[in-house]
Amino acid sequence: MKKRNLLSAIAVAVTIVATTVWAADTGKLTVVGAGGVLQDAERNAFFEPFAKASGVALTEDSYSGQMAKVRAMVSSGSVSWDVMQVEQNTLLSGCAEGLFEPLDWSKVGKREDFIPEAYNECGVGAFVWSMVPTYDKSKLSNGPATWANFWDTKTWPGKRGFRQTAKMTLEIALLADGVQPGDVYKVLATKAGQDRAFAKLDQIKPDIIWWTSGAESLERLAAGDVVATATFNGRVSAANATGKNFALVWNGQVYGIDYWGIVKGSPNKANAEKFIAFAASEAAQSVFPESIAYGVTNLKAIRTIRPELARDLPTTEANLASAVGLNTEFWADNGEALEARFATWRAQ
Repeated sequence: MKKRNLLSAIAVAVTIVATTVWAADTGKLTVVGAGGVLQDAERNAFFEPFAKASGVALTEDSYSGQMAKVRAMVSSGSVSWDVMQVEQNTLLSGCAEGLFEPLDWSKVGKREDFIPEAYNECGVGAFVWSMVPTYDKSKLSNGPATWANFWDTKTWPGKRGFRQTAKMTLEIALLADGVQPGDVYKVLATKAGQDRAFAKLDQIKPDIIWWTSGAESLERLAAGDVVATATFNGRVSAANATGKNFALVWNGQVYGIDYWGIVKGSPNKANAEKFIAFAASEAAQSVFPESIAYGVTNLKAIRTIRPELARDLPTTEANLASAVGLNTEFWADNGEALEARFATWRAQ
């Protein structure tokens, strides 16, 4: 979509929400995202239109997934963040821990208007993303097309990029070792399966460069620090829109959902609720994939996405054929132990 058309779509979203959902308001709000091109897309679709429609003075911040700061805010009663974009397991564990406010869904919309996974007692699904393998097609004409290929450092010599977490990395290792997508969590739930995943990672451990932010993953790929990397699909599409030629490999994608949640004790809770209602609306969500190739959770918005754009989204039927859906309950139950083992393994 051309820039002027995107701006027109945003303007329409602003008008619809401002005139039909709530009247203009004032006050403050701090919204925290993950930075980079993702936060740029959120700014275009959500932050700036909301601020314009509501009159709220919206301030942005970003973080890389660590919750220590949130715990410190909540425990001290000095909360400076209002709304956060968080991953599934972070919302689930944070909700149980009392770090997020219970969400009043009557202020968001009808549950049946969203994909089932979008609902949580402490949050609403913001967008659907996936972890995929990619390589630079300007340097490799025929790069690794599966996770098993990703492990083949003889055919494709060089370093490999992985996110510095056990979550998703262990699933990827099992896929590379031949486990079928539907069986990944059955295997990973066993001690033997966990040992198998770590043994698979051992095979390329000397060739791994770990990254902690989505932006870093593609910066390293562009710089030639790695030959191939696991990364977020939307980052690949955004990079290609700026002239890069990175492969978008859907075979074996591991997909998840990020949520909007309100930090417990938010000093601007009313405005936080209004922002979440805006960001979950059909009008706002229909704009979001125009800026970054992540799926949305509002069913009405999903139906409005152009077919040529939908092809590059995680939620497209063909792209889901060999996909693994991130199992948040598994990680809520096993994440602490597996992340501790992962940290020890990396340090060895």
